[in-house]
Amino acid sequence: MAEDKLRLEIPVLLPAAAEACERCVQQLAEVLASRPGVAEAHVQGREDAVLCVHFDPAQISASQVRALAVQQGARLASASGHANFRLSQPLHARAARTLADDLRGRPGVLHADVGVTGAVLVEFDPAKVEPVALEAYLLERAAALGQSNAEAARRKSSAKEGEHGGHEHKPGEGHEHKHGGPFGERTELVFAGLSAVVLLIGWLASFRLEGAIPLAFYLLAYGFGGYFTLREALENLRKRRFEIDTLMLVAAAGAAALGEWAEGALLLVLFSLGHALEHYAMGRARRAIEALAELAPERASRKRGDTFEDVPVEALEIGDIVMVRPNERLPADGVVVVGESSVNQAPVTGESMPVDKRAAGHDIAFETADAAQKVFAGTINGAGALEVRVARLSGESTLARVVTMVAEAEAQRSPTQRFTDKFERIFVPAVLLGVFALMFAWVVVDEPFSVSFYRAMAVLVAASPCALAISVPSAVLSGVARAGRGGVLVKGGGPLENLGRLQALAFDKTGTLTEGRPRVTDVVPAVGVDEARLLETAAAVEGLSDHPLAAAVVTAATERLPGPPGRAEAVESITGQGVRGRFGGEDVFIGKLKLFETVPGGPVPEQVRGEVERLSSSGRTVMVVRSGETYLGVIGLQDTPREGAAEVIAALRRLGVKRMIMLSGDNQGVADAIAAKLGLTDARGGLMPEDKVAFIKTLREQAGGVAMVGDGVNDAPAMANATVGIAMGAAGSDVALETADVALMADDLRRLPFAVSLSRQTSAIIKQNLLVSLGMVAFLIPATIFGLKIGAAVVFHEGSTLLVVFNALRLLGHRDKP
Repeated sequence: MAEDKLRLEIPVLLPAAAEACERCVQQLAEVLASRPGVAEAHVQGREDAVLCVHFDPAQISASQVRALAVQQGARLASASGHANFRLSQPLHARAARTLADDLRGRPGVLHADVGVTGAVLVEFDPAKVEPVALEAYLLERAAALGQSNAEAARRKSSAKEGEHGGHEHKPGEGHEHKHGGPFGERTELVFAGLSAVVLLIGWLASFRLEGAIPLAFYLLAYGFGGYFTLREALENLRKRRFEIDTLMLVAAAGAAALGEWAEGALLLVLFSLGHALEHYAMGRARRAIEALAELAPERASRKRGDTFEDVPVEALEIGDIVMVRPNERLPADGVVVVGESSVNQAPVTGESMPVDKRAAGHDIAFETADAAQKVFAGTINGAGALEVRVARLSGESTLARVVTMVAEAEAQRSPTQRFTDKFERIFVPAVLLGVFALMFAWVVVDEPFSVSFYRAMAVLVAASPCALAISVPSAVLSGVARAGRGGVLVKGGGPLENLGRLQALAFDKTGTLTEGRPRVTDVVPAVGVDEARLLETAAAVEGLSDHPLAAAVVTAATERLPGPPGRAEAVESITGQGVRGRFGGEDVFIGKLKLFETVPGGPVPEQVRGEVERLSSSGRTVMVVRSGETYLGVIGLQDTPREGAAEVIAALRRLGVKRMIMLSGDNQGVADAIAAKLGLTDARGGLMPEDKVAFIKTLREQAGGVAMVGDGVNDAPAMANATVGIAMGAAGSDVALETADVALMADDLRRLPFAVSLSRQTSAIIKQNLLVSLGMVAFLIPATIFGLKIGAAVVFHEGSTLLVVFNALRLLGHRDKP
């Protein structure tokens, strides 16, 4: 089948669906791919969606593909809305799963994800349910799960909203609700502490007193320790679910039935204490993410005529001029129009050094402004005052969009987390069946029923997979939070885990490994010609050309000659070969060797031809210069590597990346020369965009996965086909910020080793946590069968839960090694 490829840039194709939900993007691709004549379809991007369609022109035309894409995109956009909420408190992994199931069972809800930090993403049918109703239901269910008087801050919604639905709360703001009970968010921890105190008193009293007094303290320990556990268990039973909370209550009740009040109370004390500390630890990781949202100031100094007025940042409009005084935070994304200063961009881009800023013209757009002219909300001004023209509303700034994307990432499940969820659904019923069987061990073993029942309760405690439930989400959340603080946006646990496992990285050359600006590296005059004449003649002609190589020649001449070069006349381009003009009364030709095979004049001297071959073999782009009948010499140019690129490659090699390949549209000689200079393992030259896609697909199959590093714009098709797409300079590029799985906010390749090392550590910690959680269950089940007491089992059980959580929190302290 003869196959054509059509890439459609359709910003309105999925105006809401692709922005909020990867499921909708995948659904669109599947619908298109199922149509006759379409071999493959993939969508990459959100706001500036790029639809790549592979089709057979004999069965369907390009115009039909385009019409079909628009039609299906519009259908998806109208069929579903998306709302992103944030609960006021973090959730336990089980509670998050329960809440997600509740939302999915709501009429009109198509899909829902709930993160342990309280991030909620809902896809819904606008014809059946409104965001306001979803918010009310969410609050009701959250309150039933222990978030008393909970609030939900709506970050955004893709459907029309009611009066209340469209507002947004900053972290810590809301409707003056209290959280969690009489002691606020610490109520569960306080109750756990009280249960421990009364248990200790009861245990000490049992040495001197008998009967009602120790029992009363044990009952109090049951009450304080089991309060929140009982609430969750009743809610689960109401929905006909058996969760770990239910198993713990059954075990505690069984201990009480056998008269082992102290052991039952100890079980509930340790379980509630572990639950509370886990809740606190997850809250710490969530607060690390929320700190991003607090970077932007709440008010700005807006210029009105010759005066300035203090206004909320939400009141700023595009085109407003704001004053930013020394050491203040920037209130909005914009372009500097007055003043010079250095700006600390570390909060957004992770750059370690302040960046110098200067004024741009009033007609310069944010998208086309130089990096030294654009500023971002949340960054910190230095010693000079700046006046900035606002380019984006407060809710659309780079920082605001990063915070929103991180919130969406929190709600997404990683591959390992999906595996553990499936494992739990099978494991918990199997445990219940096993425990039920153990209760009748007295039938086949000569022992009283009470011994069999106690053993069954001990196994029930031992087999509860609490540590397993929290092991992965705690690590993913901490990793995403640390990445965001370091100027790297990771869109969920999937890219974070995948990047940590990959052994192959592919780089686009221009603008990624190299500066994207060619420079003159060699000026070789012919015999009897001096360098000044060669440069002056070349610059005089190239000064009237708009070719990128011409600008490099003029720059070199300006730097090396004592005065400005002259100006040529009658300059015209010779397509694909070079340029001609008149300078100094003679015709001047500049171009490739083959140019001089087609224009009148003598042959190229052997010395000049030899220099061309030498420079070409070393990766230079070469131009020959002739004035009249005299060959003046050869100029070599090269797109020079980025500063620190070789060190980045070496750092990646130390991190265990085995294959690093450069993909380039330049000839193979140029690609090989740059690859050798940087220390890459391989280079592929002469590649068109579709060739890069094909190579990425092949490498992905060979290496079991590959990451593609580029600018996220020209490289979007290749990044879409990589296991992980990594875009550089995302802070200044809407497309890069939206298309990449991992976005390096600064245009600095040196952030890449940090992202890879963090992903490596996250993957390692996930493996450690799984080993601890599953290993502890594997140890405790036979241990309790052969006589380990409930109290000891609870200590091991809750200890492993706390161990995996605090092990995951180590990621928040991951060091950004130079």
